[in-house]
Amino acid sequence: MIEITPWHWLGFILCILFFLALDLGAFHRRPRVVGLREAVAWSIGWFALAMFFAAAIYIWRNREQAVQFTTGYVIELSLSLDNIMVMSVLFSYFRIPQEFQHRLLFWGILGVLVMRGAMIAAGIVLIDAFGWILYLFGAFLVCAGLKMFLSRKPMEPDRNLVLRAARSIFSISENLDGWKFLVRIDGRLFLTPLALALLLIETSDLIFAVDSVPAVFSVTQDAFIVFTSNVFAILGLRSMYFLLAGAIRYFRHLNIGLSAVLIFIGVKMLLDPHGREPKWFQIELPTTVALEVVAAILFISIALSVTAAQREKAKLR
Repeated sequence: MIEITPWHWLGFILCILFFLALDLGAFHRRPRVVGLREAVAWSIGWFALAMFFAAAIYIWRNREQAVQFTTGYVIELSLSLDNIMVMSVLFSYFRIPQEFQHRLLFWGILGVLVMRGAMIAAGIVLIDAFGWILYLFGAFLVCAGLKMFLSRKPMEPDRNLVLRAARSIFSISENLDGWKFLVRIDGRLFLTPLALALLLIETSDLIFAVDSVPAVFSVTQDAFIVFTSNVFAILGLRSMYFLLAGAIRYFRHLNIGLSAVLIFIGVKMLLDPHGREPKWFQIELPTTVALEVVAAILFISIALSVTAAQREKAKLR
């Protein structure tokens, strides 16, 4: 079994940076609207790349770690669906034109990758130092799932504390000026709506990461597997946004499904702390079973949402 070295980390990060540079420099050099076909192609491409990476782990490491990567990837991708709803609300609130949305998400994802990397590193250090913290993570995920299930309030950007703080500290321009985050008006610098949208995208993902990063620790505490599964899920999020943004409002039962995923992952972490001390009680749940349960929850919640939307359409006819 090949040992993961710093060279593997460096090679992976350089490959990701290359793909991102290729995306922005070759395919989206100029701001433009991302069509449905292109979104489908990019979504399939990122998914295929993730599965190719899982196959490489299977060959060079072992089957268990390949399954762990795939499970972590599915968990992260499913929990990221909530981000799509937030992005849709923010783009509408700040009136961001469709041709600017892809590039804005590109810069947002660069910041997200750095934040996720830092959070994963901190999580690994905490778990190594305090094995019992996995129980705390599990309890937190259960509470987060219950909160998501009970709270159905739509996002209200006007009440966002970060946005209110930015407006009180900085001068804000109410109008876009092409592809600019800063504009100078009468000798003073102003933040544009693009800068505010980017700020809220970054902070909202930081909030979501508080749930999603501990969720992957329920599958594995291998830093390389946790990081790579997060990265592939985040990279696929942009294309999924353009694929699902127009239809995400019809997924009315998706929040219930995501809350069920969080609760299930939290319970799994409480029952199966991966051999960490102290072992208050332990019921081992195979990673393949966890993958099947998460996939089933998502499939059922999306199927119920689509069925409900079709019934409403039929009644309106």
